[in-house]
Amino acid sequence: MDISWIPEYSDLFLRGLKTTLSLTLISGVLGFILAFAVGLARISSWAIVRNTAWFFTSMVRGTPLLIQLYLIYYGLGELFQSIPEIRQSIFWPYLRSGYWYVIFALTLSVGGYVGEVMRAGFLAVPAGELQAAEAFGYTRWKAFIRIQLPRALGILKPNLIGESILHLKSTSLASTIAVMDLLGAATRTASRTFIVYEPLILAGAIYLTLTILITGTGQLVQWRGRSARNRI
Repeated sequence: MDISWIPEYSDLFLRGLKTTLSLTLISGVLGFILAFAVGLARISSWAIVRNTAWFFTSMVRGTPLLIQLYLIYYGLGELFQSIPEIRQSIFWPYLRSGYWYVIFALTLSVGGYVGEVMRAGFLAVPAGELQAAEAFGYTRWKAFIRIQLPRALGILKPNLIGESILHLKSTSLASTIAVMDLLGAATRTASRTFIVYEPLILAGAIYLTLTILITGTGQLVQWRGRSARNRI
C-alpha cells in the first residue's frame, strides 16, 4: 500500500472533511426543522395541508437524491444567472457556489425522509395519554409539547440515528457538482497521483469513524434517557 502521498494531500483531506462536517450539520439542523413541520402537516386535520405534505414527501422519497441535486444546482443556477437583479445582488457570490445548492438539496431530503419518521412517531404515542392530558386541562398544543413530542422523540431515537448516518453518507454527492468534500478530496488526489485505492480507502475509513461516533453518541443519549426514567 502506497501512502507516500498523504503528507502532500493531507490539507486537501482536512478541507474536504471540514466541508463534509459543515454540510452534515447545517443541512441536518435545517432539515430537522423542516421535518418537524412536515411531520405535523402529515397528521393535520386539514386535508390540503396533509395532502401537500404527502406530495412533498412522496417526491423527495420517490426520486434519487442525485437527480434532485442536479435539478436544483443546474436548474436554479441557470435561472438565477438569467436574472440581472440577482447577479448584481449581494447574494450572487453565494448563489454561484455549489455548496449552498447542496445544503438546500440535503435539507429537502432530510425534511422528506425524517418528516415521515416524525409522523410515525407522533402517531405511535398512545391516544390514551393525550386523552388523560386533556382530562387534566391541557390544551391540545400543550399536550403535544409536554407529552406527545417527548414521547415520540424517545420512540424514534434509533430511527433518527439511522437517518443521521444516511444523511452523512449522502453528503458525498456534493463532489458531483465540484464541491470539495471528503470524497471529492479522495478523487482529486487519485486523479493527480494516479493512486486510486488508497485515497478512497482513507476517505472510507473517515466516513466509518464518523458513523461510529454518531452511533456511539446516539446510544449514549438513549442510555442516559433510560437511566433518567429509571430514577423517576
